[in-house]
Amino acid sequence: MSDDIDSKGYYALGIVLFGAIFLLIAWDLAYDYSQGRSWGHLLIELTVLLFAAGGIGLLLHRLYLVRATVYSLGKDLARARQDAERWRNESRELIDGLRAAIDRQFGRWNLSPAEAEIGLLLLKGLSHKELAGIRNTSERTVREQARALYRKAGLDGRASLSAFFLEDLLLPGRPERGHPDENRD
Repeated sequence: MSDDIDSKGYYALGIVLFGAIFLLIAWDLAYDYSQGRSWGHLLIELTVLLFAAGGIGLLLHRLYLVRATVYSLGKDLARARQDAERWRNESRELIDGLRAAIDRQFGRWNLSPAEAEIGLLLLKGLSHKELAGIRNTSERTVREQARALYRKAGLDGRASLSAFFLEDLLLPGRPERGHPDENRD
């Protein structure tokens, strides 16, 4: 759960405002009681006082939930980053080999350095708009460079480019012992 409101301090501001209302109502309630106001008037002010206290409680609870969620997400993100780093370290040799193989193929296709960069970023899954932003150029330029890459490679588009490099990696292997699909026809 992302909560940009908390980052702007609105919960804290709400708690302060409800707290100020609570204190002012409490002071007024005590003053009115000392002045002998009617029980009906005091009951109305007491109700407003309880609503202010409830507002403080609700905001404090919400702030606790948001902070707990942010803390939990932070731990999850840290764990995911550690897992990704571990995977990269364990697979470094394979990744480097794949990158070298992609570079060799791009060389066989006679891609310009810009087209090769576009190709790598397309393989990473970036959109033309994202590529344009990264390369500080227009989407039209990126689109033309991508078309030139596809033409030189004899491919139909982004999916064909990805399939060219990845289809052999995704071939189904033999099911592991005890795998649920092992006995299927």
